[in-house]
Amino acid sequence: MNKSLITNGLALIVTVIGYVIANDLVFYTGLFALSGAITNTLAIHMLFEKVPFLYGSGVIPDRFEEFKTGIRDLMMTQFFTEQNIDRFLSEKDGRASDFDLTNIISKVDLEPAFDSLVKTIEESPFANMLAMFGGTDALLPLKQSFIEKMQASLVEISSSDKFHEMVRAELEQPNVIDSVRDKVEAIINKRLDELTPQIVKQIIQDMIRKHLGWLVVWGGVFGALIGLVSALLF
Repeated sequence: MNKSLITNGLALIVTVIGYVIANDLVFYTGLFALSGAITNTLAIHMLFEKVPFLYGSGVIPDRFEEFKTGIRDLMMTQFFTEQNIDRFLSEKDGRASDFDLTNIISKVDLEPAFDSLVKTIEESPFANMLAMFGGTDALLPLKQSFIEKMQASLVEISSSDKFHEMVRAELEQPNVIDSVRDKVEAIINKRLDELTPQIVKQIIQDMIRKHLGWLVVWGGVFGALIGLVSALLF
């Protein structure tokens, strides 16, 4: 269900009905609802897409280098620590396929990643617009969904055969204990270098965009209330 499309459609229908029957109360209620819904729809679109002549649009792909840096730091400081590598190399067979990060990922605190995303939005031109609907607090209901999907994505990446093969190939090299962390970091950097702004945008978009549809719904609701009050007063 596309919340944005339904909200804009209903607001447009009410506006047209009010215009046709020449009823200012209905017309202004629909018009203000349409204005709020369209504005928030555009704001959400501008998070992910560049819009000509609108400064600050496309903030997510514009900051993709920061997201890549955050992912690399997370992997190296939480997963591939010296302690974890030493524990892995101490296993009886040392097979890379036994290097299961699922339990580790489930225990990692991913709230800082969500906080980083919220901070990025706070520092963008959309902060003032979000302030009209409770500020970045309006994004807090997305936190749990964001964390769960980020964990699922990390589990999928770390469980792939290609990832295990790359780790195994590096672990079979001489002087493993001294160099494995640097080599794993190089693997991660190489994979992250393959990420494009479009891929990063799609990852973030898949995780949160459908939930941001409620911003459009509430934009329409509050717009309708403002229009109704305006019509009654004036």
